[in-house]
Amino acid sequence: MESTLWLFAMCLALGSVVGLLAGLLGIGGGLLVVPALVWLLPQAGIPTEMVMHIALATSLASIVLTSGSSARNHLRLGNVDLQAVKMLAPGIVLGGLGGSMIAELVPAELLPKIFAGIVLFLALQMLASIRFSTHERTLPSPTKCIFSGGIIGVVSSLAGIGGGSLTVPYLNWHGLEMRRAIGSASLAGAIIAVAGMLGFIAAGVGDEALPPMSIGYVYLPALVGIVSTSVLTTRHGAALVSKMPTPTLKKIFAVFLLFISFKMFMG
Repeated sequence: MESTLWLFAMCLALGSVVGLLAGLLGIGGGLLVVPALVWLLPQAGIPTEMVMHIALATSLASIVLTSGSSARNHLRLGNVDLQAVKMLAPGIVLGGLGGSMIAELVPAELLPKIFAGIVLFLALQMLASIRFSTHERTLPSPTKCIFSGGIIGVVSSLAGIGGGSLTVPYLNWHGLEMRRAIGSASLAGAIIAVAGMLGFIAAGVGDEALPPMSIGYVYLPALVGIVSTSVLTTRHGAALVSKMPTPTLKKIFAVFLLFISFKMFMG
């Protein structure tokens, strides 16, 4: 019980940072939540062989509320392109469900390395994108958007993230100004997270090795701790977006990704 309360308190602190970054960068916070839970869960008595799957599932569950709160704030500020989200939505739902099923088949010890590799690629992609103008590009056809959304959904679910780190560069590359790409990614991230979370819940149902207070692979003490504070701090991050120039936002985004990738590679 004492270790569970300690975990809950740590997740309250984690959630306050996650919410700020969710509003600022359009991410759901999984890039921070997953590695943090990988470190915290064993200290709360969670079996090592289940840590990564629980971290991924709980991260996605937290993103549903964190990204939802962030999206609401960005909608209020006019930073969401609903048409772009609608074009990506069918693909990201299917991809989100598929990614959770793939994660169940991948050996647990490989998931952190896969996660780190994905994040490193995204960081380099974002740094490269600073050099290019995106204003002449437009979103591709609906079919291509569904396909792209599927890839975003699979990778996001597999990594336990809301997909903002994929969706923001994708939308920005196809002509959306950085602020609108961030706001739209928040809404898309909530959709991805719902699909991925449901997949992980279904995959974990009936596993008797799961700790108490779990729904599938979602661990409720960590989830409640994170979202209790994250939904309150997203508005501050969303407000900062409107005050920062695009190159600055991209640099912050890329440095954040590089840091997370390094930490995950180092274990």
